[in-house]
Amino acid sequence: MNLSSPAATWRFLTLLVASLVASTAVPAAEPVIEEILVTSEFRSNSVNRTPASVSIVEVGDLKGRAVEHLEDVLAQVPNVNFAGGSSRARFYQIRGIGERGQFEEPMNASVGLLIDGVDFSGVGTAAVLHDVAQVEVLRGPQGTIYGANALAGLMSIRTNAPTDDFQGAVTLDAGNYGAWGLGAVVSGPLADSLSGRLSVRQFRDDGFYRNTYQGESDTNGRDELSIRGRLDWGATERMMLGLTLGHVNVDNGYDVFSLDNDRRTRSDEPGRDAQKSTYGALAMDWDLSESVIFEGVLGLATSEIDYGYDEDWTYVGFHPWEYSSTDRYERDRDTATLDLRLLSGEAGRLFADTSSWVVGVYALTQTVDLTRTYTFFPEPFESGFDIDRVAVYGELTTDLSDRLRVTAGLRGERHESTYRDSEGASFDPSDDLWGGRVILEWDLTDRSLVYASVTRGYKAGGFNPSNSLDEDLREFDPEVLVNYEIGLKGRWLDDRLTGRFSLFTMERDDVQTGTSIIRDRPDGSSEFIQLTSNAAQGTNRGLEAEIVWAVSERLEIFGSVGLLDTEFRDFTNSSGEDLDGEDQAHAPRYQFFLGAEYRTGTGFYARLEFEGKDDFYYSDSRRFSDRPEDLVSDPYELWNASIGYERERWEARVWGRNLTDEDYVIRGFYFPNDPRDGYTERGWFQLGDPRRYGVTLTLRL
Repeated sequence: MNLSSPAATWRFLTLLVASLVASTAVPAAEPVIEEILVTSEFRSNSVNRTPASVSIVEVGDLKGRAVEHLEDVLAQVPNVNFAGGSSRARFYQIRGIGERGQFEEPMNASVGLLIDGVDFSGVGTAAVLHDVAQVEVLRGPQGTIYGANALAGLMSIRTNAPTDDFQGAVTLDAGNYGAWGLGAVVSGPLADSLSGRLSVRQFRDDGFYRNTYQGESDTNGRDELSIRGRLDWGATERMMLGLTLGHVNVDNGYDVFSLDNDRRTRSDEPGRDAQKSTYGALAMDWDLSESVIFEGVLGLATSEIDYGYDEDWTYVGFHPWEYSSTDRYERDRDTATLDLRLLSGEAGRLFADTSSWVVGVYALTQTVDLTRTYTFFPEPFESGFDIDRVAVYGELTTDLSDRLRVTAGLRGERHESTYRDSEGASFDPSDDLWGGRVILEWDLTDRSLVYASVTRGYKAGGFNPSNSLDEDLREFDPEVLVNYEIGLKGRWLDDRLTGRFSLFTMERDDVQTGTSIIRDRPDGSSEFIQLTSNAAQGTNRGLEAEIVWAVSERLEIFGSVGLLDTEFRDFTNSSGEDLDGEDQAHAPRYQFFLGAEYRTGTGFYARLEFEGKDDFYYSDSRRFSDRPEDLVSDPYELWNASIGYERERWEARVWGRNLTDEDYVIRGFYFPNDPRDGYTERGWFQLGDPRRYGVTLTLRL
């Protein structure tokens, strides 16, 4: 069957699902679909009882693919995208909002990233997923629960907790492109009221590019090690302490750009994309009384980030005048966060026992030291960037009736930063910011609810450090986003069908948008200056839907779809291009994910997944190009599948991703770079993963 067109692909999938349904006559047990808890809100709650757009990916249940990093699971979440430009996705976009890269400039993230409560916003290379329980994605501004780094949303990675009984497992993987992995987990009680868990994972592959100049196929290879330990201690009947310690060592190559826009490179000095992070989190849950509960989390992380590439993409002698250059960015980043809150217990509800409450304080301090080594700099460029955030917040949820509730939350934040660099640039901006939310939720039945909400998020202002910029381009203002949303969540068909649906409109004021300015140096080379500026306004609106249907005890169908419409209003960018009414970057108009898993009841299972994404602009600079393919990606669809056999003590599966070997783009740029065409401006692309396949064997102790 020819699957080259979307229509043919959909017909094939429809026939497949229909045949599976027709062949399955085993009655379903009740309940079939288990409840999943959201832990990123102030109070843990079922995902279907949380009145907000939240998606949860249970990493341990993904049988259809090899999962190593956060980027491997995001296709399941509607209206979430990521940007390449690195060996692993470091930057993410939710509902069309988020950064796409970072070079010399300091950055405030639009999408928050937490790993067991530790802040990794803007440095997502550390988001490896070995021994992870679930990934929670909160879409829309999180101005109450998280603040300045969650204008577009928040991603929270939760690792597996220690178990009350002894458990252990060893996982071995092997695949094409020289891929192999080895992981181990041990968990269980250590003493009375004390349990622990330790996990280790090493993964390597050769990457998916061949360097024809060097004759090597591993210049873009991956070498990733993660180690994590966790202790849970019931100090008293009312107090629980948790300690998490982790270390991630990612030492990947970076050699992906080709003058022919294929998987063959010519670099004589291939780049590197490495991140070494050590982090820890200390959490306390303490029932002070029947009326008040205390929760606190202290998070610490230190990271060494080394990112660099062969700027000319080729070898000495290819460009005229022996042009050759490399560019390298070494960052040391230290982050400390403290979040302390009091929550009402059962006896602490207010107003005749109708209202629960939360109050808290939050603090973040972060230092980032950069050393940039560039061929045409007489000496390394150095900068120091410090951030201090302090916030207070509170929220009240009131029962208006047995089925109707209203929630009102507010957060005030002081954001201060300082910046100094070796070229004499100096900035000390500070902002007083506030966010909040009002949510009205109504229980249609015991198993379904509708909600309507207005949420306000914010992002701090900042500056462009380059001395090459005009003075009026050096600083930019904070951005504010207001999200209007209605949603429906529920469980139907005797708990065999669960669904979540939301419709939203987000209004953005003083939109922070990033573009690149190209300026010629005296030596004839080009200088790329990353510029952030404020557009007047923007609108992001759309629809999101997720379903899981346990058709029978053996067959489960699941899927999601995200529709998105974005535009700028009253915006002319730094290049003089009028983008009024234009789409925002990295904001595909549709994304979908559909899959089915079938179990025979004798240990065998098969899983099929189909995912797709519409085209999107690579940046908010259009360069007046008359070739749309230089500026916009192509839509694409990917197939993933697996077949496995599972017993109590072991499991084996064969898996494949991108089975049709589709070429698709995850990052694009536009500039002159090829002497063969007289340095004509054109598009350059980083491709996503090609066809991958392998086997995974898990042994349980």
